[in-house]
Amino acid sequence: MALKDLMDKTSNLMEKTSKSAGGGIAQGLMGNAQEMNKDKVQAEYGMYLMSGETIKIGYQLLRDVFVVTDRRIIDFDKQGATGKKMSIKSIYLDSIVGVEAETAGAGIDDSEITIRYITTPYHKAHSLSMDSRKFEFPKKYDITNLYNHLQQIAYDNYVRINQ
Repeated sequence: MALKDLMDKTSNLMEKTSKSAGGGIAQGLMGNAQEMNKDKVQAEYGMYLMSGETIKIGYQLLRDVFVVTDRRIIDFDKQGATGKKMSIKSIYLDSIVGVEAETAGAGIDDSEITIRYITTPYHKAHSLSMDSRKFEFPKKYDITNLYNHLQQIAYDNYVRINQ
């Protein structure tokens, strides 16, 4: 399946993943991302989109936010006492080469998805630079569809890069 087809399916998969997790502030204090209203995400973060880019879903962790679009994952790290200063980092979907998931256990455990991605601009370079980012979700949030979607993207990228 082409990468473009996978990115087009992001919207449907993200909608399936967006089951209510509850817990709001308490989940945020424990380090868990809460799903945001799509209109609020567009209003607050739409100015950071590239031409033609579409927001699929957004998550908030206290002040920090990450947004999944049809092209990338945008990580907004609000800094300082007021949160006015932000560090903005993009993880392009076509650079994702590995995905790990850890589901919630008993007690207060949360679920996690860790994405490994290439930071080298040319993905077929002799020497690649890699990084990873962990996203935490509330225990009640079903990460299965998001994990499967990201894993399919990672696999297709792996095949494309190694052709």
